[in-house]
Amino acid sequence: MELNAIYVIVAREIKKFIREKSRLISALARPLLWLFIVGAGISRLVPLEAGVPYTQFIYPGIIGMTILFSSILSSISIIWDKEFGFLKEILVAPVSRFSIVVGKALSGTIVSTIQASLILALFPFLGFQLTVLQILAVLCICASLSFCLSAFGIVLATFYDNYESFSVIMNFIIMPMFFLSGAMYPVKLLPDILKIVTKLNPLTYGIDALKHVIFPQGIGTMGPDFSVLTNIAVIALASLAFVLIAGKAFERKQ
Repeated sequence: MELNAIYVIVAREIKKFIREKSRLISALARPLLWLFIVGAGISRLVPLEAGVPYTQFIYPGIIGMTILFSSILSSISIIWDKEFGFLKEILVAPVSRFSIVVGKALSGTIVSTIQASLILALFPFLGFQLTVLQILAVLCICASLSFCLSAFGIVLATFYDNYESFSVIMNFIIMPMFFLSGAMYPVKLLPDILKIVTKLNPLTYGIDALKHVIFPQGIGTMGPDFSVLTNIAVIALASLAFVLIAGKAFERKQ
């Protein structure tokens, strides 16, 4: 019963994604803009370090950006489900609330990983030479980070009942999460107060893990800020915490 509920939720969201072609195009436009226009412009101002141009440095961050926007915004479907009554039908079903959360998070994970893989496919155009093992490792990190951020988005969505208020909150969460994640500049170079905020951001650890895989030889002070084990542990613990919190929030809505 639980697995069937998860499957139904995932299948429904995937079908919606496939039918909305514009959603995929808009999701790719943002990272491409940042990578080839913003990144190319800033690269003229930022000196090379360890022979790595700025556009290559921000590449893991752009993959993280794709995951961030896609994962958290996928939770907007919960707001629509509330407004059209579909969420009530799910909540009255004889299934665990955690199954609903996992199903929603998995659907967001699949969609976000697909979009991230399209950005990953650009690596030859940026001068990278990634092996098959590196590509698989990047996809695994993308899936893990996508699940974590999708669960986080679900936690946020459970506290709002209309699309307008949720959109306002997103503007105060998504962009700060992106800029305070080490995507555009190394965490170690930030002021101490911002370092603390950055270390509370789960996206930071996902992007840092991507840097470990994409730059295995290191890139000096612009390289990873944490160990691989730290990144994996934080993402896993954050995912578990967000699922538990979202599940409890759904239980209160019975």
